[in-house]
Amino acid sequence: IIVMDDANVKLALDGVIWGAFGTTGQRCTAASRVIVHRSIKDRFVRELCIKANGLKVGNGLKRSTDMGPLVNRAAVEKCERYVEIGKKEGAKLVCGGSRLTGKGFFFKPTIFEDADIEMQIAQEEIFGPVLSVIEFNTLDEAIDIMNSIEYGLSSSIYTKNVNNAFTAIEKIEAGLTYVNSSTIGSEVHLPFGGIKQTGSGREGGIAGIDEFSETKTVYVDYSGKLQKTQIY
Repeated sequence: IIVMDDANVKLALDGVIWGAFGTTGQRCTAASRVIVHRSIKDRFVRELCIKANGLKVGNGLKRSTDMGPLVNRAAVEKCERYVEIGKKEGAKLVCGGSRLTGKGFFFKPTIFEDADIEMQIAQEEIFGPVLSVIEFNTLDEAIDIMNSIEYGLSSSIYTKNVNNAFTAIEKIEAGLTYVNSSTIGSEVHLPFGGIKQTGSGREGGIAGIDEFSETKTVYVDYSGKLQKTQIY
């Protein structure tokens, strides 16, 4: 997710929280990286941590729960390993970073700031509630950062500037790009799929039908006459 300096900050915060921690980050479209303009980064991270720390983690079957458990013990241990990797790489842990005590595979919503796209925590898919915050100065820089990974499924930009939005749509290397919305959507009537090392082909919409079809051309001549074609 790219957050520009002209973004609706409240909307972007809600989108990042949902994108990073919805379904406990166990989603192919989950947001692992938020790329924030330098002029608003400190404020954004501060408010993001407040929101993350306010999430109620617990039984996912209860309506009062904001974030449920990870799928198994191995997923919890994987998150723990990446937290330690992030610390060693020099990213600053500002929220969460550990499992919750008690029964169940629960892990706190976790945020690193001062991350770099070359770091392992920013390059690899953790598939858990771990988010890296990377700052930028220009939109081109933000797009370069976003494109510097081998995956290309879902992306997003928060901005009020239509030129920024269309530049991102054109240049971001991803199968999906949202404008002023999170990376997690439910548009089943639209084509869904990634590029680069993400997935294969498309599902959903007409493009999804095409993936499972073969095109056959049929010509029926009912005139009873020879149809001559001119060859150029």
